[in-house]
Amino acid sequence: QVQLVESGGGLVQAGASLRLSCAASGRTSSTYVMGWFRQAPGKEREFVAAISWSGGVTDYAEPVKGRFTISRDNAKNTVYLQMNSLKPEDTAVYYCAFRRQNIVVRIGATYDYWGQGTQVTVSS
Repeated sequence: QVQLVESGGGLVQAGASLRLSCAASGRTSSTYVMGWFRQAPGKEREFVAAISWSGGVTDYAEPVKGRFTISRDNAKNTVYLQMNSLKPEDTAVYYCAFRRQNIVVRIGATYDYWGQGTQVTVSS
């Protein structure tokens, strides 16, 4: 089992920045992909970003490209999501996810473990 704990969410004004963190613990494998997804009220969960074990491969959803940056610290088993220039449409619950296969993908169903989520609210 792998446990994921997100932190860093909050209420901010449009244009502000937030950094989300997700710490993994338990039976993490030697290499794994970490991803971020989000779900807004009344909408389906959507992919935000993902990063390979080495950090050499990253992928971003179009709405966040150029504004969000995913990174990781493997010594701490932690992945980060730096969110800049936040917009009201970024308001959602953000979830981190763990994928044992070290291949970056956007499909949530292929991720093995999920965190509880952290709320991000951006006011206009």
